[in-house]
Amino acid sequence: MEALKALLPEFEGRIDCIYIDPPYNTGNENWVYNDAVNDPRILRWLNKVVGKEGEDFSRHDKWLCMMYPRLKLLHRLLADEGSVFVSIDDSEAHHLRLLLDEIFGAKNFIATVVWQRRTSPDARVNLGAAHDYILAYAKDINRCRLNRLDTSSINAEAFKNPDNDPRGPWVSTDFTAQGYRPNQMYTIVTPGGASYEPPPKRCWGRVEPEYQRLLSEGRMWFGNDGNARPRIKTYLSETEGKRAWTWWANDEVGHNQESKKEIFAILGEERHFDTPKPERLIRRIVQIAAPRNGLVLDSYAGSGTTAHAVLEANRLDNGNRRFILVEMMDYAESITAERVRRVMDGYGEGDKRVPGLGGGFAFYAVGQHALFDDDGHLNPAVDMDTMRRYLAYTEGLPAEAMVGCDNSINAAYVGSHDGRALLFHYQPHAGTTLDYDFLAGLNFDAATRPERLVVYADYCTLGEDFLARARIVFKKIPRDLTRL
Repeated sequence: MEALKALLPEFEGRIDCIYIDPPYNTGNENWVYNDAVNDPRILRWLNKVVGKEGEDFSRHDKWLCMMYPRLKLLHRLLADEGSVFVSIDDSEAHHLRLLLDEIFGAKNFIATVVWQRRTSPDARVNLGAAHDYILAYAKDINRCRLNRLDTSSINAEAFKNPDNDPRGPWVSTDFTAQGYRPNQMYTIVTPGGASYEPPPKRCWGRVEPEYQRLLSEGRMWFGNDGNARPRIKTYLSETEGKRAWTWWANDEVGHNQESKKEIFAILGEERHFDTPKPERLIRRIVQIAAPRNGLVLDSYAGSGTTAHAVLEANRLDNGNRRFILVEMMDYAESITAERVRRVMDGYGEGDKRVPGLGGGFAFYAVGQHALFDDDGHLNPAVDMDTMRRYLAYTEGLPAEAMVGCDNSINAAYVGSHDGRALLFHYQPHAGTTLDYDFLAGLNFDAATRPERLVVYADYCTLGEDFLARARIVFKKIPRDLTRL
C-alpha cells in the first residue's frame, strides 16, 4: 500500500500496462491482513491468519478488503489509454470481477482470458482444474490501446509460396463475409473457368472493383488447378501481427512446470519460489497492452517475472519499455531483484549459459513512516526533507532548484523556479500562519526577489485583495498537501 502511494506523485495516470498476480485465497495460504486502517469491522482481522488456519465465513470478505484499496490506487496510476490484467483462479474470480466492475466500471471490462496452466490432468482428483483466469479491464474502454501480437508470435511455418509469388510466403484465407450486402453479391469466374456465387447467408469479402484489383495483382488464390473456390492471400512480409483471443494454450505461453524450471535455471534450486508465472505468459500481456516505449507496473512482483518479460519483449521488437516492480516480502532483494540482475547480465555456465538482455534498474525501500496519517494529514513523524521534496515535486519545482532548510532567505523557503518562490511554513506540533510578520521575515534581495509567492501554512490572516496585489498564493497544509 505505502509503496503504491509513494508512486502516485510521479506516476499517477502514467502507467500503460498493469499486471498483478495477487494471492489466490484458496484456503491454503498463510497470508495475514495487515493494512493500517481504523475501520472497526476490519481491525479485528489485523495480524490474523487469513488462510486455512483462519477459515471462517469472512475469509472472502478479508480478501476483498485487502484487494480493494490496492486496486483503487492502481486505477489512479493507470493511464487513460492503459489496461490492467489480474491473474486469479476459481476461488475469487467471481468476487474479483464484481470488485473490478465497481472500481474500473463494468463498461470498461475487456475480456476474461483462460490460461491453460497445466500440461496433463491432476491425478489426485477426478475432475481437475487445468486453467487459471486473467481478468482484463481498461481505464477507459473508448481510449484503450491494445496491440496485435507481433510477427514473432506468428507460426511462420504455416506460410508457403507454391506459386513463387514475388511477395514471398503467404497463407490463403476465406474471401467471404457474413451477411448480405448487395454490392458484394456477384459471380466470380476462376482462371480455370469455374463459376462461384457467395455461399448462403454470406457475401464476398470485397466489392467487385476491389476484387478485380486483387485479382490483377495476383493476390487471389484458386487452388493449384485454378478451379477452387476463391481465397485471398495474406503475406508474411505484410503481416502486422495476429489478433489475440482469450484462449491461451500452454504451448504458446507456457505452463507451471516451465515457470519453475525458469526459476531454477536463473537462481538455482536453493532459491525456491512456490507460484511463479512463466515468462512467456507475462510477455504476451506486455506485447498486447504496452507500447514499445511504455511503462509496465507489477505490484505483486514475486519472482520478478514481469521485469524478465519486459526485457525479453524489448529484445524481440527493439522496444524501450520500462518496468516498476513492487514487492513487500523479505525475498524482494534475494529473489525478485536478483533475478532481474541475472537476466540483464546473463546466467548459467558453459554451453548452457544464457546471454544477458541488458538494461539496468534501481532498487528502493519504502521509508519507515507514511507521509500521511490515516486521517489524510501530514504525518509529523516524517522528516522535513521528505515533506519538502514531496511538496517541490507536486508544485513542479525542479530538484536542482531546491535549497536546504538552513538558508539566508527564510527557514520555510524551498526554492524558486520560473519567477515563482515556494515556501513551506510548517511546524510538526504547532500551527503556522501566513501574516505580515511572516512576510517581513523574508530576506529576498533585489536579484532573487520572485514575481510570485506560493506559501503553504496552516492559517492565513491576510485579505484576498492583499494576496492578489502582492501576487501571493496561500495553500492550507492539511487540505492542499493531502492529494494522496
